[in-house]
Amino acid sequence: MNLLFIADPLEHFKTTKDTTFSMMREAQRRGHRISACEPGDVHWRSGGVVQARVRPITLTGDAAAWFTEAPREQVPLKDFGAVLMRKDPPFDAEYIYATHLLEQAEREGARVFNKPAALRDHPEKLAIMEWPQFIGPTLVTRAEADIRAFHAEHRDIILKPLDGMGGMGIFRVKEDGLNLGSIVETLNQGGATSVMVQKFLPEIAEGDKRILIIDGEPVPWVLARIPQGGEVRGNLAAGGKGVAQPITDADRATASTIGQALAPRGLLLIGLDIIGTRVTEINVTSPTCFREILDQTGCDVPAIFIDALERAVNTS
Repeated sequence: MNLLFIADPLEHFKTTKDTTFSMMREAQRRGHRISACEPGDVHWRSGGVVQARVRPITLTGDAAAWFTEAPREQVPLKDFGAVLMRKDPPFDAEYIYATHLLEQAEREGARVFNKPAALRDHPEKLAIMEWPQFIGPTLVTRAEADIRAFHAEHRDIILKPLDGMGGMGIFRVKEDGLNLGSIVETLNQGGATSVMVQKFLPEIAEGDKRILIIDGEPVPWVLARIPQGGEVRGNLAAGGKGVAQPITDADRATASTIGQALAPRGLLLIGLDIIGTRVTEINVTSPTCFREILDQTGCDVPAIFIDALERAVNTS
């Protein structure tokens, strides 16, 4: 099978921890061919089909020069066995446009994972609001007055943009309200941009758990991302320490409920974030942590994923 990975530039990959790379490596090990491109390489001309200028690559096993590539070529997306949308956020207008192009490619016969409409319909911060029984007190608003009222009620809060990743733009405001006005102005841009506000969960000290859900089923190990050095953010990109742990019964039940609901909508891979017992994000664009779990536990998450991908392609 010929697989196309739509992702960030290959030159930016950190292969010691990159989940997309681990997918590629497992796919190549099974004999699948690999191509890569960026969203900007996808195009659609009137009267034609959606195509991409792709880089056919072969993984070398070398840590530095980790791939070789054949000459770039124009290929209709429908000609690939599967197209994997792995572009990192921001979830901005260009990302939305990319999902529309991919959805057209689906109409032409392409098989895209995660499904473009599902990506568009489940923005990673907002998606949690469908599951109020699993989340802590949460508010989405543009209004400073609403945020101040939420702070007055809960006293210790987290504020974050809706389109960020890796812990970018996350602020904590404690009971004294220090800098709340300035933080709101920064995030909501004078009322033009929506902000998510959540009650602070002290269980973050034990880690922000990433639970991987593949085809509706949670992986048996999670990665607890533990804040370091006085940070409130556990994100690995923000310096958090990743520690693999067996999934708890409570987290498995939560993940199974959400996974079984979302898999039929076209979300083959989900990264569920839980602090304590509360869901904080449902990541669907480019969930990570395959490598950390594999390296620490031997649980072959890339193999579990490629198994699921092969099943999905064979039944679609």
